Amino acid sequence: MTMNEEIKRTIILENYQNPKNRGLIEDVSYEIKNTNSESCIDQIDLQIKVENNIVKDIKFDGEACAICTSSTSIMINSLIGKKINEALEIIDNFENMINEKEYNKELLGEAIVYGDIAKQPNRKKCALLTWEGIKEVLERR
Repeated sequence: MTMNEEIKRTIILENYQNPKNRGLIEDVSYEIKNTNSESCIDQIDLQIKVENNIVKDIKFDGEACAICTSSTSIMINSLIGKKINEALEIIDNFENMINEKEYNKELLGEAIVYGDIAKQPNRKKCALLTWEGIKEVLERR
C-alpha cells in the first residue's frame, strides 16, 4: 500500500481524534497490561481478550501523544480477529518497519503510515509502546 503524506497524516489524525476501542471495561476475562514511556507522557492501559487462540478484543485508555494514541487505535484494528500467531507476525513486521529492518508491508494495512517514523527517532517509542505491550501478553500464551 503506497500512500502520500497527506493520506498518512489524515489516517494518523483520524485515529488520534477518534480512536477505536478507547475505554476500559470491568470484565475479568480480559488481561490487563500497563504500558508507559520514560521519554514521553505516554501511559496506556490495555485490556486484551483472547479466546480459542484468537484475539477477540482489545481496549485501551490512558494519556498519550498523538503518535501513540493513533498507533494504538490502528494496532487494535489490525489485531482483533487474528489468531495469536498471525497477530504476532503483524507485530513483528511493524517492529521491523519502525526499526528499519526488512518487513512485509502487505501485512501492515494502515499501520504502514508509520513507515517514516525512523526519521524521528524520539517518536519510535511512541509508535511501538502498545504494540510491545500486546506482544508481551500474546507471547505468554
